[in-house]
Amino acid sequence: MNVKSLVVQRLLKLPLPLTREVTAHRDLRVPMPDETVLLADRWVPKAGGDGLPTLLIRTPYGRGGLFGEVMGRALAERGYQVLIQSARGGFGSGGTFDPMRQERADGLATLDWLIKQPWFGDAIVLWGLSYMGHVQWAVADQLPPQVKAMIPQVTESALTLEFLRSDGMSLETPFGWGVQVGTQERPLALLRKPIQERKNARALSTLPLDQADVAAFGQRSQYIQDILAHDADDPRWEGFDHRRRVADVSVPVSSIGGWYDIFLPGQLRDFRILQDAGRPARLTVGPWTHMTVTEVPFTEALEFGLAYARGEQPPPRLPVRLYVMGEESWRDFESWPPQGYEPRRFHLQPGGALADEAPAESEPDQYRYDPADPTPAVGGARMAKDRGRVDNTKLEARPDVLTYSTPVLEEDVEVVGEVPPRCGVC
Repeated sequence: MNVKSLVVQRLLKLPLPLTREVTAHRDLRVPMPDETVLLADRWVPKAGGDGLPTLLIRTPYGRGGLFGEVMGRALAERGYQVLIQSARGGFGSGGTFDPMRQERADGLATLDWLIKQPWFGDAIVLWGLSYMGHVQWAVADQLPPQVKAMIPQVTESALTLEFLRSDGMSLETPFGWGVQVGTQERPLALLRKPIQERKNARALSTLPLDQADVAAFGQRSQYIQDILAHDADDPRWEGFDHRRRVADVSVPVSSIGGWYDIFLPGQLRDFRILQDAGRPARLTVGPWTHMTVTEVPFTEALEFGLAYARGEQPPPRLPVRLYVMGEESWRDFESWPPQGYEPRRFHLQPGGALADEAPAESEPDQYRYDPADPTPAVGGARMAKDRGRVDNTKLEARPDVLTYSTPVLEEDVEVVGEVPPRCGVC
């Protein structure tokens, strides 16, 4: 009995495995067209593993720990052989890590190598979260016929570009991620994470801001420097944006997101593109943040991915499955946004009110912003510790925050769909 296997099964509420006898073939060499070699681990049942559907995970975060001992082992026990590849420039793979820029070429080369291996069967499923989902979109319009399904989780086709808005930038997440990938191979990096997070918070107050990376971890990060220096439409980001590939996906896609995930708006956009193009796709959105670990991606790998890999249909369900918060239950819909819900527009009113009718003439509301004491982000779609549902009472009491509220609701109101702000600061 493998103790790790049993613990993962219980924590993730996974079905019983087909086998607990799994082995890992380490450091397989995957050559790229420019002669750079990327390393991969292959997790496979000890008996009868050759020829099983291959689940491919391409990651910049290494092949051990969570990825190998949890993801690789759990899925290899339940019908796959799992190939986990380190992206260029990290964890033994050759070349230089230039985030997201090289993933299309390297991903296509990896698929070409994979289908030529003697242990390969006839089916591939692309699987992974965040960066590991973005690399799926990077190759989505040029998949070989052996790829049968994609399962991208808490991710979308543009990724970094979502932080570079026309009205400014959202620096917290890309800065933290830049530091993470810049320090993740240092000794004891995981144990030192709480210390590093405190350094990151102090570093974001560094002036000039282009010295913040050095303040955080002692060296320049080209990714962070580019975030500060280049707008979303700058040529520097060519190769990052794969939105144009989404409509050309030829395989079924199961997209998994969270209501408090930083990439949910882009993920909903990608699903709607698939939906409008008539592609076979489904969407699941739960009450999760970007960092929530649930059984759903594993369930989709087994019920959705394996079914298509075997030439079968997954268990039937409507295309859209949403967790309705407050009601604390799941509900299925035909489409996104769901049909049958009436759009409703609210207007800001004098005195902090919010109402259906247009406001009367009044003096503008004002607040004073102090850059030495910036308005903090609290809860919501963040990768920080206080992400997700939090009490905003203290935040709303600050003098640099304006709030607008309707009268007390006399009955329950259900809001399903995107809630686009129409004001400059909301």
